[in-house]
Amino acid sequence: MMVDDDRTWWSAPVCPDPIDAVVDVPGSKSITNRALILAALSDGPSRIGRALRSRDTDLMAEALRTLGVGITAHEIDDATVDLEVVPHYLRTERPTTIDVGLAGTVMRFLPPVAALAHGDLAFDGDRAARRRPMATLIEALRDVGVDVEDAGRGLLPILVHGTGRVPGGEVVLDASRSSQFVSALLLSGARFEAGITIRHVGGPVPSTPHIDMTITMLADHGVRVRSVDESEISGHSRRTWHVDPCDLRAVDRVIEPDVSNALPFIAAALATGGRIRIRHWPRESIQPTEQVLDVIRAFGGQISTTDDALEVTGPTELSGVQADLHDIGETAPTFAALAALASEPSSLHGIAHLRGHETDRLAALHAEISSLGGEVEQTDDALLFRPAGLSGSTFRTYEDHRMATCAAILGLRVPGIRIENIETTAKTLPGFPQRWNALLPA
Repeated sequence: MMVDDDRTWWSAPVCPDPIDAVVDVPGSKSITNRALILAALSDGPSRIGRALRSRDTDLMAEALRTLGVGITAHEIDDATVDLEVVPHYLRTERPTTIDVGLAGTVMRFLPPVAALAHGDLAFDGDRAARRRPMATLIEALRDVGVDVEDAGRGLLPILVHGTGRVPGGEVVLDASRSSQFVSALLLSGARFEAGITIRHVGGPVPSTPHIDMTITMLADHGVRVRSVDESEISGHSRRTWHVDPCDLRAVDRVIEPDVSNALPFIAAALATGGRIRIRHWPRESIQPTEQVLDVIRAFGGQISTTDDALEVTGPTELSGVQADLHDIGETAPTFAALAALASEPSSLHGIAHLRGHETDRLAALHAEISSLGGEVEQTDDALLFRPAGLSGSTFRTYEDHRMATCAAILGLRVPGIRIENIETTAKTLPGFPQRWNALLPA
């Protein structure tokens, strides 16, 4: 580490030789935080095995404890825990502020839960969290009978006045900026008195596999979601989801490895023409795993699987890709690093919604890869890459964990990259610098 201008910088390690490593990737953040919400709303105690322990999941667990939910953690390693969750009468003893950090799942999934509690609960977070869109969720909560204060801004901080009940009913919203608005309402909707009907009218919903993940996990708890896609009939993007009121059955589950967190390590093999083996890979995944692997193949990666592992071998030279990442937007920073290193032009498109993530990721990736000498063009919903020689420089992360891992991938091939605030990776993957260094040949 080194300090410059009151900022902490990490010198990204260079790897001129092919990587050959075996990696254990902690559990999925998306699944862990959904599992915590569902366990807290269930009809009895449950166990969540191999849950991710990271900043985002710690914030979720602590917020639920504030509402009275019993959560006991049994540590497996620095990023993995077994959790025992005991639901409780949801309430706050006094007006309390929940720290959401920069976690979209916390700032969006928890306000509907807070509405089911007795008492006032405020939500606030990091400076960048105050720029992330919340208006869609705030208006939807008001439509189902929840009293929410937001000073008319549609952003954090907000205050939810919980009364212990939510009337529920129908909401019409535009979820084209984030699928999390739909998942947030579905996760709690069965506990609303009239259930919930969500009608999306607007542009295409991004990251729909994450809504599918929510629906699959709800089914495990005995909650049926009826979904209708009217897009082909109407000619517009229209979808409806409906949940009847019912109790959530307590279930035990084991969290599968996080595909998004596995991806930088896979990219390391592709970037160096090496080989990576990810252990404990699920035979069947509720993450958009196959869509991610399809893009890896397009870059030239060779993929094989066994009963409990995924193995990826990188090519001699990275091919260019034409990839629609609309449903797997979280992968864009990783694939941007590979596109910048490829020997052919690439297009990563369908990612306009990334402008509302931890930062405006399209603008950030354009700025930082360009600062290394990359030939990259930014459009409304795409990044276009042409082959170019890169050279080392500082790489800002904008408090965004995916920007940090993007820079680390580039650093394997480009000497002299210094990454601002590498510790932002703890948001979803604690100990990332140590894990990354362990990849390098002795």
